[in-house]
Amino acid sequence: MAVVHALVLALALLAVVCLPAAVAAIICADELIERFVGALAEWRTAWRDRRTIRRLDRAVEADSLSRDLDLTVFDQADRMSIERIAADLHRLGGQRLGRRRPHLAVGRSSYWHEGLVRAYDERLRMASRALGVAEHLADLDGFDLEIERIRVEGELQAAGLHLPTATTERRREQR
Repeated sequence: MAVVHALVLALALLAVVCLPAAVAAIICADELIERFVGALAEWRTAWRDRRTIRRLDRAVEADSLSRDLDLTVFDQADRMSIERIAADLHRLGGQRLGRRRPHLAVGRSSYWHEGLVRAYDERLRMASRALGVAEHLADLDGFDLEIERIRVEGELQAAGLHLPTATTERRREQR
């Protein structure tokens, strides 16, 4: 009987000593379970996103679309942003059409105007490369160049880049 009492006493002491540790384990287990469930939810979301992207890649054949693109061009530090190109196109386009400060354009030479048009065409080429629009401005001259410039401006506007054009200026004057 003494052995049973000693065993019960040892278990009671063990329970009293381990009770704080057991309570702490229960409290921490709640936090550990929360972390595990959160990590599981994040993993499941990431897995679903990867699965959706894989399905879209297969459906669109994304590899064939980007196979011929040189993506290192977009990583260059000296590459102008599309916002800067758009601002230059607005400034140069307004000067080219004679809308911005027309009193200053009166005394300008034809060389100045040709340089302005070349700068405008260069910015059109840069915007075309940035937005993936095909252009042939460097290959043409004369009336063909004017037609190509109008086509490229239309394509860039369709891609979301608003450009000043002679037709929009005429519409504003008619109002």
